[in-house]
Amino acid sequence: MRILIAMMKHETNTFSPIVADWKRFQDWGAHLGEAALKAYDGTGMPFAAYVDLARKAGAEIVTPVAAEAMPSGPVTREAYELMSNAILDEVRKGVDAAMLDLHGAMVSEATDDGEGTLLEKIRAIDPDLPIAVTLDLHCNLTAKMVENCTVLIGYKTYPHVDMYEVGTQIGQALLDSMAGKIRPVMSWGNAPLLSQTLRQGTDDEPMATLIRMCREAEKEPGVIAATAFGGFALADMKDAGNSVIVVTNGDQAKADEVRDRILAKIWTLKEEFIYQHTPLEEQVAKAKAMTDGPILLLDHADNCGSGATQDVMTVIAEVLRQGLEDVAVAAVWDPAAVQEMQKAGIGNKITLKLGGKTDMPSIGEVGEPLTVTGVVKTLTNGEWIVRGPMYTGVKVFMGPTAVLDTGNMEIVIVSNHHEPWDTGVFRSVGIQPEYKRYLILKSRIHYRAGFAPIGKATLTLDGKGVTTSDNRLLRYEKVRRPIYPLDLLNEA
Repeated sequence: MRILIAMMKHETNTFSPIVADWKRFQDWGAHLGEAALKAYDGTGMPFAAYVDLARKAGAEIVTPVAAEAMPSGPVTREAYELMSNAILDEVRKGVDAAMLDLHGAMVSEATDDGEGTLLEKIRAIDPDLPIAVTLDLHCNLTAKMVENCTVLIGYKTYPHVDMYEVGTQIGQALLDSMAGKIRPVMSWGNAPLLSQTLRQGTDDEPMATLIRMCREAEKEPGVIAATAFGGFALADMKDAGNSVIVVTNGDQAKADEVRDRILAKIWTLKEEFIYQHTPLEEQVAKAKAMTDGPILLLDHADNCGSGATQDVMTVIAEVLRQGLEDVAVAAVWDPAAVQEMQKAGIGNKITLKLGGKTDMPSIGEVGEPLTVTGVVKTLTNGEWIVRGPMYTGVKVFMGPTAVLDTGNMEIVIVSNHHEPWDTGVFRSVGIQPEYKRYLILKSRIHYRAGFAPIGKATLTLDGKGVTTSDNRLLRYEKVRRPIYPLDLLNEA
């Protein structure tokens, strides 16, 4: 038996000015052929779960590509075709099954439905090929995705700490179907709801209720997998938003019933999926009055893990203005600033125009650097391995990295975008985050994977950026309408 195992992942923010070309994939982790297997074997990724299942089955393993980039604007046509063609070429050579580690919110210059188009092309080559797919909780599910695979599942955690688990679950289901032990059927649907990522943490309501319903459904006879996707509202494409998919063993009526049950619940919870804002100055003042750290301050509108530029200085400027002390920041993207600090050298004082290098035309903002003075504390190559529960074992490449110490604040400055979901973002540059009073994190929910165990309190700081949770700032053109909260929908 010859099994194709591949990873092709990107969460596309169509409002982001950051280009998702092949180099961006290489900066995070893009590998072809045997290098793909070497890079992700033994990690906590679905790719690694597939590999373990295939080995246990005694199969020949083919790994044409494993590529992922930090979220950004649409994937270039060249990058999309390079990745998808690597997979398609191997299918043409002949394989007995495909196990795919995908995202579900990839928009490219070639297609708004990156995953669905890939699966459709695979099935055009081999209409009967057994295909298993794992998708991110932020997947914008489409008919093409469902109609062109055998079994499909999404993560049930955000932060995504169950990636290996769901890969094992759906990969085993595929092998069982090939062995004639089960006959999978699927049912899916989406809700007219464009929920916000900041309200999709699975430890919180309303998402916790939906995840509980999925887990309970999977205990019911004949249910193989049940997934409630939060969707990714920052991808302006037709099917963006919340959705549900259920896989059963030959029981279409059961699949439909579970699907409808969860979809109905999503609609009743719609208002809870919308974030309520608080003025930035008010939140920073509230933080200043808190004494028991670390206090986690989330600069969520500039989260590169959802496609932001990671160089907006609005929140950092306000924290400095109000005089908060003993602060560490992860991280500001500014390769030019890192180069200046390298020239200055460790221990030397430097004044920088930090950040603000990127305009954001989709929200009418121009980059505004912040002049800061401090001492060059640390210089590294930005490479380290994740030891926490999310992306476990994966090597991180932040690019040339520096730490600027202003006296009250230590700022980690990186050359490649990286969302701080693991404490390694600080530890790799000599900062012990658990002893800081404040940690400014350019993150939304993923920070919880590494920082929730040490944080004494968490505040969301509403700064500027293309991962804003303010729907008034975004112009949607492609998403299906009517949809809540863009349109005022009446109760169904």
